[in-house]
Amino acid sequence: MAVKKTLAASCLLGASMLAQAQSGMTPFVVQDIQVNGLQRVTLGAALLSLPVRVGEEIDGARLAEAIKSLYASGNFEDVQLLRDGDVLVVQVTERPTIAGISFSGNEEIKEEQLMESLEGAGVRVGEPLDRTTLSSLEKGLEDFYYGVGKYSADVRAVLTPLPRNRVDLKFEFVEGPAAEIKQINIVGNKAFSEAQLLAQLELSDDVPWWNFMADQRYQKQTLAGDIETLRSYYRDRGYLKAEVTSTQVSMSPDREGVYITLNVEEGEQYTVSGVSLRGDLIDRGSELEALVPVREGDLYSAADVTHMEEVLSKFLGRFGYAYPKINTFPQIDEDGNTIELIVNVEPGSRVYVRRINFSGNVITKDEVLRREMRQMEGTWLSSEEVEQSRTRLNRLGYFENVEVETRRIPGEDDLVDLDVSVKEQPAGSINFGVGFGTDSGFSIQAGLQQENFLGTGNRVGINSQMNDYSKDVSLEYTDPYFTVDGVSLGGRLYYREFEPDEANLIDYNSTTYGARLLSGFPINETNSLNFSLGYEHNTLGQPEDIYVQLQNFWDRYNDGSTSDVSFDNFDISAGWTRNTLNRGFFPTSGNRQSLSTKVTVPGSDLQYYKLSFDNAHYFPLDREHNWVLHGKFRAAYGNGYGDDNSLPFFENYYAGGFSTLRGFKSNAVGPRAVYTQRNGVVGIQGSNSSVGGNALLAGSAELILPTPFAGEDLQRSLRTSLFVDVGTVWDTEYNAADFDGCNPGNSCELIYDFGDPANFRASAGVSMQWLSPLGPLVFSLATPIKEVKGDKTEIFNFNIGRTF
Repeated sequence: MAVKKTLAASCLLGASMLAQAQSGMTPFVVQDIQVNGLQRVTLGAALLSLPVRVGEEIDGARLAEAIKSLYASGNFEDVQLLRDGDVLVVQVTERPTIAGISFSGNEEIKEEQLMESLEGAGVRVGEPLDRTTLSSLEKGLEDFYYGVGKYSADVRAVLTPLPRNRVDLKFEFVEGPAAEIKQINIVGNKAFSEAQLLAQLELSDDVPWWNFMADQRYQKQTLAGDIETLRSYYRDRGYLKAEVTSTQVSMSPDREGVYITLNVEEGEQYTVSGVSLRGDLIDRGSELEALVPVREGDLYSAADVTHMEEVLSKFLGRFGYAYPKINTFPQIDEDGNTIELIVNVEPGSRVYVRRINFSGNVITKDEVLRREMRQMEGTWLSSEEVEQSRTRLNRLGYFENVEVETRRIPGEDDLVDLDVSVKEQPAGSINFGVGFGTDSGFSIQAGLQQENFLGTGNRVGINSQMNDYSKDVSLEYTDPYFTVDGVSLGGRLYYREFEPDEANLIDYNSTTYGARLLSGFPINETNSLNFSLGYEHNTLGQPEDIYVQLQNFWDRYNDGSTSDVSFDNFDISAGWTRNTLNRGFFPTSGNRQSLSTKVTVPGSDLQYYKLSFDNAHYFPLDREHNWVLHGKFRAAYGNGYGDDNSLPFFENYYAGGFSTLRGFKSNAVGPRAVYTQRNGVVGIQGSNSSVGGNALLAGSAELILPTPFAGEDLQRSLRTSLFVDVGTVWDTEYNAADFDGCNPGNSCELIYDFGDPANFRASAGVSMQWLSPLGPLVFSLATPIKEVKGDKTEIFNFNIGRTF
């Protein structure tokens, strides 16, 4: 057997070994190449990685190059080049293949995050393992734990050899406890107390016992954010040169506690001596100056300066200057501690929209989105019209989210494309369902309800529903763009059977069917008018006991030949709506007002009219609109005209339940039936059945807040609020003097004057609403804070439906 002469060893021996091999080696011409140790890697792949060919001469330099090239292929853990005569022998040890990856002991980091990190480092199942990367991975993971305050954390990669040169890779984590902040000290502060400054920080060394959501864990990234918060706090209050000059973080000997010291250098407090606009003001200098929110004498505030630049940029964006450069240069007067703000305005080129592209609308047709756009193709880009377009799309209620991105055209300074991406949400369903609600009891429903029928934006509804007190069938259709100008046209057919006594109302039976033609006319972007013509036929069954408020009505229309009475009525309705809400579902800003009237046409069996006004406002309390103050108000009144001196009792208003007064049973608030003895002498009042009234006032104030424990993806479909509801219903035709003869000897119970609007009710509580895939789910927990004897209250109120 020939004795082999070693040409080179593994490159792990270092550059010095290679130098020795080069200096002590005699060049020779390679007559053959032999590769030993291959298992997974093919011979062809190994030879391709070797920069030496048969017939070529090899020397020390080529030797070093060959070793480096073989290692660079990533397939080999060890490489040796040997000479056997004129044969070049390549002895390799392949890297093992990763058969599986697992984790144990990790709670702070999710497995999905770990797998992403390993993927980024090229460590994945089925790939060869580079052992040199394991130590860097271990250190990187430990550094992550140190960043969140777990200084005793330990991460180890354990390899288990398997047959066929495979290994099982397992990362074992010992996370250990998080170091708690024992104390935070702020040094050098004079203008603000330490307590004021500590209140700005997210990190805390003192967590109240009742704040179970907070903790004292030290986190490096959070500290960096708190330092920037402190700097901004000072600079927003005139301290232009305030800095956190140094930070000391020391650890307790047991590595379980951290002490933090922040050194602050405040500097002098500066006021604004003036604001000057310079540059190209596009002939709108006076308008731009009027928009500047900073005035002479104000304390300097970095936040106000940023806000000023945003306001000016947004104004220029209205006129097509989409990419203005607004730069503020402070001119500091050290002697007077004042700053003059020089604002340089460079509007840039006016930008035009080349094309508007839509994406994400799987069901909704492009034309439905395009007709809501106020930014047009071929016109200059207006930030105001883009925002208005986004708002209109959100108001449709078809989309969970709407995003508009401006994309510049390569090589064109004055052209952009608008990319409108939407995320559709259910706008209707074909369903059969069952449900239960505290207002309606057990219910069954079936039909089709589609707000965006076949993606056309038209509304179609074919529905039937049955619950404890009603049976309804309806067919409706509305085209919101019957004309290109946005005039809507629609119609509705309906049939209803109603048993009010099951709904906390007086005892009678009602059957109704009718038809209605509806149309709407837009006035401008926020205002619209609507009109409708309707026909309705009512058949009423006689109550077991006729109460005082019904007596005159029943005597007039019932001739005694039958216990039922019927009416045929034609009516005209008109309304005005103003809507500036930012979304169709769960709005967070804007307001909505509506005024409507309905009057029966003279010659109808009943002559009456109804008026109502609704007003709702949303006031965001923070920039992210996570905290919102919501207020709403409703006023309604109706009465008869001509020969009819009162509103028909079945058109009365009621309060209680979801729509007006949570904490009270549905329809249970308001006047009740008053019965008289047959001799007509004594009034007996005390019925629990509501009869309603012809006037209503109701209002609500809500604080909408982030839903606890809900992630950001749920916040748009889940809403939590604290509320106070107030409302009253009364009968303007009721005369309490008619019952002055009531006395204890006649078993009379006078509760209150049903004609007095001062008998209001109030409640307070918490509500949660969820736009679930099954439909809206509403829950409220409320308690009455002002009630009248005999009111029916209901602390827990909910409505749940299920579709299958």
